[in-house]
Formats: sequence, C-alpha cells, structure tokens
Amino acid sequence: MSPSGNPANKLDTSIVWLGRAISWCVPVMALLVLVIVVLRYGFNTGAIAAQESVQYLHAAIFMLGAAVTLGADQHVRVDIFYRSFTPRQQAWVNALGHIIFTLPICALIGWGSWDYVVDSWSAREASPEPGGLPFVYLLKGLIPAMAALLALQALSQLLSALDVLRQKDAR
Repeated sequence: MSPSGNPANKLDTSIVWLGRAISWCVPVMALLVLVIVVLRYGFNTGAIAAQESVQYLHAAIFMLGAAVTLGADQHVRVDIFYRSFTPRQQAWVNALGHIIFTLPICALIGWGSWDYVVDSWSAREASPEPGGLPFVYLLKGLIPAMAALLALQALSQLLSALDVLRQKDAR
C-alpha cells in the first residue's frame, strides 16, 4: 500500500469502508430469502418486493464489490509466473494490466451504459411487476457506479505500482 499521505491510500481506505458496508447486504439477503421461502411454502403467498430486494442486494454486492475485490487483490489472475516475480516485475504487470485492460474496460462500461442509465433515471423506471419495487433506475445506476469505483481502485493500484517502480532498491 502507498504511504499515508498518498491519494492512493485514501482511495484504498474508502474502498475498504465500502466493502465493510456492502458486506451487510449478505446477511440481509439471506434473511430475505428465508422470509420469501417461509411465505411461499408456509403461507402459500408471494412477496414480489422481497424477491426483487434480493435481486437488488445481489446486484449491489456484485457491482459495488468488484472494486473491493480488486483492492483486496482477490480478483482472477493467472499467476503461474506472477507469484515468482520480484516486486518490481509485479508492479510492471499490475501497471500495464490496469492501463491496457482495467481502465479501458471501465471507460467502455461507463460510457456504454450512460444513455441506458440516464433514460432509466429520467423515467424513474419502476418494476413492471405488480407489487414490485419502484427503484429500477437505482439498480441500473449501479452499472456506471461499478465502472467508476473499479476505475478509481485501478488508479489507486496504478499509483502504488508507480511508487514501487520509482524505488531504486525494488527488485
């Protein structure tokens, strides 16, 4: 991680906080699933809003958790060679990976979803299901939010990699 005054450290801290916040979605989602099952099989009734809430929570965990996963270095990486690299070589791989792959993909997702999300927000899009949640626009808003958060985390890691590459003794 970067020195405490580095902006990368502030981004990392914010992403860790986000991870702790969204981790609470998991037990809430599990409880909702229990309620849905009890309502369906115990009382022979449905709860569309609860079912959609589970979908919303799952989307929030996945979309907002992408940056958290990258920040915790738990993302998918074929590290057959990476694990045996020196810190400097790892920094090169990380920096180039973010410049060539992560940041362009984030830009593509953000730019590509923008009109879709703006249209949804303009119409305050709601669920088409009777009794569904009126917040589909918020759900769709997670798409550019994911792209922005992931890009910020990639920038943080890029700054950290550049710090390593600037050091003379990093081998």
